[in-house]
Amino acid sequence: MRARILRSLLVAGMLAAAGAAHAKDLTTPALEAWLQKYGAAWEARDPAAAGKLFTPDATYHEMPFDAPKQGRAGIEEYWRNVTAEHRDVEFGSKVISVTGNTGVAHWHASFKVASTGALLELDGVFVLEFDEKGQCKSLREWWHLKT
Repeated sequence: MRARILRSLLVAGMLAAAGAAHAKDLTTPALEAWLQKYGAAWEARDPAAAGKLFTPDATYHEMPFDAPKQGRAGIEEYWRNVTAEHRDVEFGSKVISVTGNTGVAHWHASFKVASTGALLELDGVFVLEFDEKGQCKSLREWWHLKT
């Protein structure tokens, strides 16, 4: 009897641990939802909405050889500056891969530059790491401008 109770407790503990580990894993629908919010923040040129997608201590690597933007405040400041001239933003994305807490997505965007009227088209890739609450703790991107 005692062995059966101990075995039951052990199995219950293993299942709980497996469930807890699984609950932290990123899912494709969760990444798609995050990308939609990211796109909506860009389309609205809303630095605060963008900032809410990131952990308070997140890093944001726009360029591989530049120092990353640090923390939510740094990300919001970056967004405030970089999107100031964007108009008529259109953003789209497609999930490529999800493993553990990391997602990879292809994205594209187009917008007009307010001061010149030029239409710019960007094509890029994100590598994103998330915390257990679904906030991004690390963003790395690579993008190209269509010429």
